[in-house]
Amino acid sequence: MRIGELAERTGTARRLLRYYEEQGLIIAARGPNGYRDYDEATVDRVIQVRGLLDAGLPTRIIKQILPCLDKPRAIYFPDATPEMIATLEQERESMTRRAECLLRNRDAISEYLDAVREYNKV
Repeated sequence: MRIGELAERTGTARRLLRYYEEQGLIIAARGPNGYRDYDEATVDRVIQVRGLLDAGLPTRIIKQILPCLDKPRAIYFPDATPEMIATLEQERESMTRRAECLLRNRDAISEYLDAVREYNKV
């Protein structure tokens, strides 16, 4: 598929897709005309990359852990420096805090909706 279709299917701007390619997060084959050609698996990879970026991971860390996220999972240890491990531990803790905050906010919205619905029944 061409970059426009990938952009549409993932909700990701073409410019960002080019950036992901520059960073080595996704790979595109090139047609004879020079156009990028992505395979079907790239859709899932882009969604995965976006999720990791949304979680706060920098692209340099995402690039290192992407091979560990493939199925079947094959975890590679050679590049796991103490700094990378510390960074991943910090990111995991940060994600946990954000997830807890999101859950609290979701629960608060649910309570609000319940109250609004109950009020509107009267």
